[in-house]
Amino acid sequence: MAVRGGAIGLARFDMTRGQRFEHHVHREHQVVWAPAGVLMVDVADRYWVLPPALALWIPGGVRHATIALRTSVMQGIYLEPDNCPLAWREPTVMAVSPLARNLIEYLAGDLGDPARSHAETVLLEVLHPVAKAAIELPLPSDERARDVAHLLLADPTDHRSLDELARVARSSPRTLLRLFLTETGLTFAQWRAHARLQASIALLAEGQPVARVAPQVGYATASAFVAAFRRVTGHTPAAYFSRLPGPHGDAPVADRRDPGE
Repeated sequence: MAVRGGAIGLARFDMTRGQRFEHHVHREHQVVWAPAGVLMVDVADRYWVLPPALALWIPGGVRHATIALRTSVMQGIYLEPDNCPLAWREPTVMAVSPLARNLIEYLAGDLGDPARSHAETVLLEVLHPVAKAAIELPLPSDERARDVAHLLLADPTDHRSLDELARVARSSPRTLLRLFLTETGLTFAQWRAHARLQASIALLAEGQPVARVAPQVGYATASAFVAAFRRVTGHTPAAYFSRLPGPHGDAPVADRRDPGE
């Protein structure tokens, strides 16, 4: 379904698990949001996982791809560059508040020009960047480091040491440490933690409890997983998902309480 009018256009896409929109470019700025499900967005080998409380601003002209990590709805919000007061030049994560959600749903209806113009103005005023919440995962460009990254993405439970992974990549541990830091901005340990936590988002969004998710993404205990999640996102898994709807717009589908809360 597509809606055009004023400075903002909307398009809604129902996506099955694993479905993707391959790399493409829009002239308009785009906000990618999943009102239901979980999306991963790839922009120039930087990856973001977006549950329904978060959206990603993609500037016009920037190549990107989107994949559904579970059955999802993708809401594309397209903004004409000439009429848009927002001018972030880099991909930017935004919080989608209940008010923003309601405004997007309202703009998808059949509105006259005055009502649409007013709603668009308010929506642009309530979209704000969030410094911490989304888990961003940049990929290294060097082939040796990228090979290691792909191994860890394919299996978050891979516990091989840096020395062991360096031998697989025909590199040295020191070289891998340098490559990850210079090419991703993260230490190797930080990058591995981000990869594991990205993998956990879709599992948590499906309603799986923390105690079941932790070992699936490489953590020996639920408490260790919760501590890592809090360090990266600023929230425990329960707090992170506390405002997210279940698959039918109701409460979360499973108890996501964390140990010690």
